[in-house]
Amino acid sequence: MTLSEGSLMRRAPFLVEDPMERLKARRDFLKAARGRKWAAPGLVLQARERTLAQAEPLADARVGFTVTKKVGKAHIRNRAKRRLRSVASDVLALAARPGYDYVLIGRAGTISRSYPDLTKDLETALAKVHAQKTRADTNKRRQASQKQG
Repeated sequence: MTLSEGSLMRRAPFLVEDPMERLKARRDFLKAARGRKWAAPGLVLQARERTLAQAEPLADARVGFTVTKKVGKAHIRNRAKRRLRSVASDVLALAARPGYDYVLIGRAGTISRSYPDLTKDLETALAKVHAQKTRADTNKRRQASQKQG
């Protein structure tokens, strides 16, 4: 790293590349909304596995952040998104599954909740979302048991 690159990083740390790709298009947020969900006091997590047509088999996970106007004015919503980005960089960097899209939705409690509690909320939500059975899985099992019996 040259001196100029180092000084640039000190002045603009937001230019450091984030390890996870971001969701930016509305259609990606809408697809994630059709996936699995879990609500915690500090956030709501939506997760959906991308199909092979949308991604390579072991593509990186992607993450998006949103906070509605119900939470507060712009500076409050931005603060909530900053907190969600920070928690996501700590938790999702280690626990996200490849090929999944995640959307973190801020709630009123996102601002007031302590950082360790917010981290625990996301860890719990991830575990619950990945443990949930989809309706398609349940229907397949039901059909298989009917054929056997």
